[in-house]
Formats: sequence, C-alpha cells, structure tokens
Amino acid sequence: MPLYETVLIARNDLTQAQVEAIADQVGEIVGATGGEIRKREYWGLRGLAYKIKKNRKAHYMLLGLDCSAAAEKETARQLGLHEDVLRHMTLRIETIDDAPSAILAKRGDDRERDRGFRGPRPAGRFGSGRGRERGDDREEFRARPRDELDPNGGEE
Repeated sequence: MPLYETVLIARNDLTQAQVEAIADQVGEIVGATGGEIRKREYWGLRGLAYKIKKNRKAHYMLLGLDCSAAAEKETARQLGLHEDVLRHMTLRIETIDDAPSAILAKRGDDRERDRGFRGPRPAGRFGSGRGRERGDDREEFRARPRDELDPNGGEE
C-alpha cells in the first residue's frame, strides 16, 4: 500500500485530547480499509503566519498513514468537512521515517541548549519600581538650600 503523511491544523480553542480524537477518527477510516497509522506526532499549539478563520494560533498534528488511495481520499474528505480542522495537507511519500520530525527535533534542541550566564541586569530607569524601599540619595533628588539655587538670593 502507498504511504502518506498528513498534517492537520485544528482550531486553538480545542484541547489536546480533542485533537487526538480527530486523529483517532482518521485512524478509524484508515483501519476500515485495512490500513494503519504508523506515525503520530502532536506538534503543539503554534502561531500561524496569518489568520485563518479568525484564529492566530492552532494545534498541529502529523500522521504517517499506510493505506490505500481510496482511504486517503476519504480521509481528506472527512477532514475537509470537520469544522474544527482549519487546514490539512497530505503528501505521498516513499518511506515513513520513525525518527522524530524536524519540528520535534528543533524543539528538543532549543530545550537542551544552555543559554549560559548573560551577566547582571543593568539598573535602568524603566524598572518595575516594585520593592524599592530605599531612599534616593542621588544628587538630583536632594533638596538644595535656596541660596545654592539662586546665587543672587532672589534679588536682581
């Protein structure tokens, strides 16, 4: 049987369990014709490049299918009718790679990378201001006697 990879994008107000349920429905369709889902990866809630049906984020899922062409067509039809699926794309492939996809591998690299010590934060004037109980000893905030401000003593 031919091999396919399907990526589906589901609405952001769904839970991960509901997205898994959509994948289970695809599995039932494929299983009814003697096929199977060989690979199943949940990529998480990710930002979209542009709004799709008023959504800025969506759940991504990758499915590796081993099924007939008729089952793939039925799967595409059902995903197109499903109101929670924003987009889907299916490609025919030669082999299904058992290793994690590039998306999951990149996420793992980001977590493993040590950001290291970046140095102390500079004291800026745009700090939150919370927790500052110290008195300001800076020169510009000190009260000055009147004769220092006006050397003529206020007379002209």
